[in-house]
Parts: sequence; C-alpha cells; structure tokens
Amino acid sequence: MDAVDRTRTPAEIYDELFVPALFRQWGAIVADAARIGLGDRVLDVACGTGVLACAALDRVGSEGAVAGLDANPDMLSVARRKSSCVEWREGRAESLPYADASFDAVASQFGMMFFDDRPAALREMMRVLRPGGRMAVAVCDAVDNSPGYALLVRLLQRLFGDRVADAFRAPFVLGDPKRLRSICAEAGIAGASVAQREGQVRFASIESLISTERACIWTLGGMLDDAQFARLFEAARQEFKPFAAADGTIAFAMPALIVTAGKA
Repeated sequence: MDAVDRTRTPAEIYDELFVPALFRQWGAIVADAARIGLGDRVLDVACGTGVLACAALDRVGSEGAVAGLDANPDMLSVARRKSSCVEWREGRAESLPYADASFDAVASQFGMMFFDDRPAALREMMRVLRPGGRMAVAVCDAVDNSPGYALLVRLLQRLFGDRVADAFRAPFVLGDPKRLRSICAEAGIAGASVAQREGQVRFASIESLISTERACIWTLGGMLDDAQFARLFEAARQEFKPFAAADGTIAFAMPALIVTAGKA
C-alpha cells in the first residue's frame, strides 16, 4: 500500500497531496480574516508552497504587493512555480527581514505551530505592520475537534504507542484559545481575538489518506516502516468506514483557530 511517488521532494508531495486535501480552502478564509483588499501590501509568514500568498495576490490588484517568506527552500521552490508576481524570500518568522511598518496586512496559515519562538514571531509580525494594519494567524484546532484525525491518533496510539501518536499530534498543539491568548499577551499584543472556523479534510480514499500521511516527513513519514504502515492501513480500512461516501471518498471536519489583531 503506497500511492505516493517517492521521487518527489517532500515539498512537492505536500503541495500535490496535502494542499488540495486540507489547506487550499483556507487561503481565502485567512485573507478575509486579515481584511486583505485592493492596494494592500501583504506578507505571508511561513508561506509554504504559496496557498495564502496566491489568495492574497488575487485581492490586492495591480496597486498592491505580496511577499511570501518561508524557512524551507524546497517549499519556496514549489511556490515560485505558481507566481512570479509574489516576492518569495527565505527567512524565519522570529526574525523577519523587513523594515518596520512595511505591510498593511500580515498573515500566516498553519505555520505557527512549528515556530521555535512563537511570541517572538508574533512580535515580529506586529513590528512590520504599519499603524492601522491587520494580522491574522491560523492554526489547527485541537485534534479532538477533528473526528477523523482524532480516530487516527487513537489508531496510532493503539498500534504503536505514545511516541508515534504524539508525533502526529504535533500540528494540533496550539488548538486552545486560552493558550493562544496567552502567547499573544507574552508577545505584547493587546486585544487579540481568537475565533474558530470550520474546515473539511477530503481524500479520494482511505488508501489516499494513509499514503499521504506516510509521505509527510514532518509527522509519520520518518517514524513507521513498510510493515507498520501496512498494519495501519489494515486497521484504517475498518475504522474509517463511517467517514466514507459511496464512491470511497473520505471526508471529515478539521476546524482551525484564527488569531486576529490590529496595530494601533
């Protein structure tokens, strides 16, 4: 059981598999949260392969500008194939390579969970915002609020124990509004709001779901061998039946929390 072409880079696999299944839908949602409009200068922090940056580009028009920053050069390589109109740049969220008050809006989509210093990253986002600018940062909600992924965590726990289950939980660690507000307070951001927004995960089949997770080097890809993935697939074939449509498609909710704040 392996539907993934291993000759592709992890960034290419992310863009070809995870983006349509999970992340593409969020570009417009986060752009709305940051109130991105005509003429805005926008920064997408931890831009990955460019989902949010491209959504912002569609909104700013010829008078605006969009920059996308990521620490992973392979992600940026894929992003550059999508648009030459975005200023793609390598760098870290904790030390943004931009001057103070450079942007009307700063946004970030599903990157903050992996930042080394989250308060420092938020301080940097606010620093590069102009007065009156808007920030919007999306993170995965708690895994228990995503029934399909909560089921997958339980399977991993049962089959392989804490180490593997905890690795899969990593992207969901900020799914707590109180914790997000605490991080904002530590960053010196007053008046931040946290709102839950609904989203959906959709895969072509149970095999596609497990194969895609196998390809993710940031969670399961580096932890399970062929025999272990075969065990996982056999268990998932039974357990995921409640999420399967007649055509075999798998779909379930995966909400996000979006932090928004303005700069006085």
